[in-house]
Amino acid sequence: MKIIKAKFIISAPSLKECPIFSLPEFALIGRSNVGKSSFINSIVNIKNLAKTSNTPGKTKLINLFCINDNFIISDLPGYGYAKVSIKTQIYWQKKLEEYLLKRKEIASLIHLIDSRHDLQSNDIQMAEWIKYNKLPCFIIATKVDQISKSQISNVCNKFEKYFELPVFPFSKSNSFYNQKILTKLEEIINKTK
Repeated sequence: MKIIKAKFIISAPSLKECPIFSLPEFALIGRSNVGKSSFINSIVNIKNLAKTSNTPGKTKLINLFCINDNFIISDLPGYGYAKVSIKTQIYWQKKLEEYLLKRKEIASLIHLIDSRHDLQSNDIQMAEWIKYNKLPCFIIATKVDQISKSQISNVCNKFEKYFELPVFPFSKSNSFYNQKILTKLEEIINKTK
């Protein structure tokens, strides 16, 4: 798949404010600061389509992007950000769950996990929640440019074995990994037709 067109559509506080499209959607989930916005920008090859920040917890809304007039990417608020109140964390969690369970257009979740660290408990909880709810999903191991080449396959194999899901390495500074991810998206899109 070649990306020729990508545009930001809307930022919405919850599911009910999100427009409905007759296109397959990929929902990005992951810890705060895992690199969801960088992932979008790299995949579509547009530097600032999705706003990136070094401050965890910056994405507080559901951000929708239309790609090639063919599919939607939803960038959802990150989980696991400790510097917001428990009340805010619970609110975000409810909105996230509502979106993932009730958004009929979602063709697959894309669970982004930081390749540099051991598996975090909230990544494991999220993966278990996805499995429990029988939601389609695959995993992106982010920030692989910050680990050695030999570690990349070790990390991907470890994630694959643990989560029993396909895993794709990703680096915002190396588009080498993008084609396999785009092929996976295309495969899923073709199954929805």
